[in-house]
Amino acid sequence: MSGNLLLDTNAVIAFFKMEPSVLTLVGPITECFVPSIVIGELYYGALHSTQVSQNTERIQIFAESVMILDCDRETASEYGRIKHNLRTAGTPIPENDIWIAALAFQYGLTLMSNDSHFDFVSGINRVSW
Repeated sequence: MSGNLLLDTNAVIAFFKMEPSVLTLVGPITECFVPSIVIGELYYGALHSTQVSQNTERIQIFAESVMILDCDRETASEYGRIKHNLRTAGTPIPENDIWIAALAFQYGLTLMSNDSHFDFVSGINRVSW
């Protein structure tokens, strides 16, 4: 899976909005992966929107068309390493984002996110738009 993208929530939302810079980055990539955590965050956002039915349907269609990565024992090991390093450095980030970073490391993927706090995760490959 090396060289492919792992999409963070803000990347998926930008993709839904058809932002040209995101479409350009995603366009030439052969495979995009989405953490199950991101799907959960999208559903949470949809349930707090003014267009619940439309947004949940969009997420369902999207989720059926991408490879969703779930957390397992190896992900948990990566999570523990990342969280330890962040705590030692005094640079905590949101819990869900630690899990997302762990999946990026586990599968050797480049994380597509505009969240600059991922810069505190040593060694992560991240692209933004």
